[in-house]
Amino acid sequence: MKKTRGKPKKSTVISLVVILTLLLIGLGALWISFGRFVMAARSVTWLESNLYSLEFKGDYGFDQFLAEGGADADDGVGRFIASYLTHGHYTYQGNLNTAPFGCSFFGTRNKVGEPLYGRNYDWEESTVLLVRTQPKNGYASVSACCMDFLGFGEDYKPNNSMLDRFKAIAAIYVPLDGMNEKGLIVADLMAGDKEKTNQKSDKPDLTTTTAIRLLLDRAATVDEAIELLRQYDMHSSVDFAHHFAIADASGKSVAVEYVKNKLIVTETPIVTNHYLAAEKGKNGGKQSHARFDALEKFKGKVMEGSEVAAVMETVAQKNYEQTGDTPHITVWSWVYSPKSKMALFYNHENFRHAYRVSIQADTWVSEH
Repeated sequence: MKKTRGKPKKSTVISLVVILTLLLIGLGALWISFGRFVMAARSVTWLESNLYSLEFKGDYGFDQFLAEGGADADDGVGRFIASYLTHGHYTYQGNLNTAPFGCSFFGTRNKVGEPLYGRNYDWEESTVLLVRTQPKNGYASVSACCMDFLGFGEDYKPNNSMLDRFKAIAAIYVPLDGMNEKGLIVADLMAGDKEKTNQKSDKPDLTTTTAIRLLLDRAATVDEAIELLRQYDMHSSVDFAHHFAIADASGKSVAVEYVKNKLIVTETPIVTNHYLAAEKGKNGGKQSHARFDALEKFKGKVMEGSEVAAVMETVAQKNYEQTGDTPHITVWSWVYSPKSKMALFYNHENFRHAYRVSIQADTWVSEH
């Protein structure tokens, strides 16, 4: 006699529906907590040897970082990032590289009067991450990070594994330069001596790199950037003296420096690796002054983007004698065009090939 299968009991069906609902709720909660990080990790893209890109849309915790008082040292930044990304399940174990680096910054205008800015970052052959952020509360921006500074190990590559992809998100807090959608440009340059900034008051704390993130997220002009910096206590990253080159879409360009923990602003279209503040007197190394003088010859000349790139090539490290205490190579170069909200990026002194980097386009890194 053939057996017939009975209908599932109503209680069993209800139980399955409840379990499935709870499972979906749990998955939904996980996605709300980690989904934006997963999407950012999956966005890591290999562009060429030593060059990658990452895109982050949404809240990466910077508002919370500031609300909690920021950090007065790089390790403190690392601890916050690790805790925020993993909801407290991972402890920061980085070993930040503290070697000095060199840089150059140059500002000019094109034939229709729009400002253009060039920037070289000089150090040694490195893994570079281009980052585009579209924060929940703030301006979209593009920036560059030297991943070797983050202390993830010599074999680290941003796309080695899903864990390595998640680690790459930390670069959002460690930009060395960048431009936002309002045309504000910020670059970190070594200032040429051993004076470290360590302001101590009741203000929230920033390190050099988190200051860059603050300005890219929240400042539209040079004046707004300076006013923001005055609201925080500054602390030198990687235990060296720094100064900022800050410029905007109006063509205003300044060096922001800290002398005896006092913020000093000097209007200038050129910044290299020595202080410009009169309070410092004569300072800086021979190569820094040579690069400054070389750039000064082009001051006030009308140029297009390719010509600015050619100027930055003239002060790349390949043109200078290398000693034990000088950078080995120009790791990357930018030509920023704030009016068009795009920039050209050159990797490891290859000035024959550029990447077009857009703040807002769907395809934000493309060949040029």
